[in-house]
Amino acid sequence: MRDVQNVAPAFQLNKTPMIIGAALIGAGGMVGLAGLIVGGAAMASATRQWFRELEVPPSEVVKQKWGATKAATTAGATAWQQHNGAHAHRTHA
Repeated sequence: MRDVQNVAPAFQLNKTPMIIGAALIGAGGMVGLAGLIVGGAAMASATRQWFRELEVPPSEVVKQKWGATKAATTAGATAWQQHNGAHAHRTHA
């Protein structure tokens, strides 16, 4: 009697399409990187131009907004303390 062995076929991969696919992925990555660099440079240039055309420098706008924020915070805290102080006196009287 012959020994009958069930041998599964070996997995065979055609290397040529894999190499071509890898090369296309690499080329696509390079094109994407080039696009990112060109687009980023254009965005940076437009941003610099926009900052130059502003009447008030961004640092001054930040100082003004920070001052307004501090004033609003102080006013809110003072009003809250006055309201709670008046409320506390009414409940204890």
